[in-house]
Amino acid sequence: MTDIEDSQLVATCLKGDSKAFDRLIERYQKTIFNAAYQMVNDFDEAEDICQNVFVKAYENLERYDPQYKFFSWIYKIMVNEAINQLKRRSQSTPLDSSIASLDKTPEEIYRDDRLSSQVQDLVAELPINYRVAIVLKHFVSLSYREMSFIFDIPEKTVKSRLYTARQMLSRLLNKNGIRLYD
Repeated sequence: MTDIEDSQLVATCLKGDSKAFDRLIERYQKTIFNAAYQMVNDFDEAEDICQNVFVKAYENLERYDPQYKFFSWIYKIMVNEAINQLKRRSQSTPLDSSIASLDKTPEEIYRDDRLSSQVQDLVAELPINYRVAIVLKHFVSLSYREMSFIFDIPEKTVKSRLYTARQMLSRLLNKNGIRLYD
């Protein structure tokens, strides 16, 4: 078997073959973990979220609607789990900085790392729904349609929320004297 469609794997799993679900985990575990980590900035919490996502997905597999991508469905579960985790915290934390390119000088690496850290600190200051919108669009590269499904709101509302999030982030960047482009 080469690349079986997600909906076929779900159907096979619902017929009692749990190995089909193992294939779904293998397919999406890294992506779910990375997105969770970007949202909570804590390795252990991201692992817990990832595990909870797949447990909940397995327990609720009969509720999956094959008209949507399985990927979008588990992302929706991950977003809800991450939001719940963030709500349990009393403080907000910055997102992890990205890995710098090895082709850069040490000064460029330091400057880029510092800028990335500052921007992610400011993203972390956004209210949760706006932070999630920024992460899903700019870090995970989801479409408006996928975000609409995850947030359970119309695409127009997703676009509006993302616009507002970008405006809020822009104001925070300006307030802190951070220029992304020279």
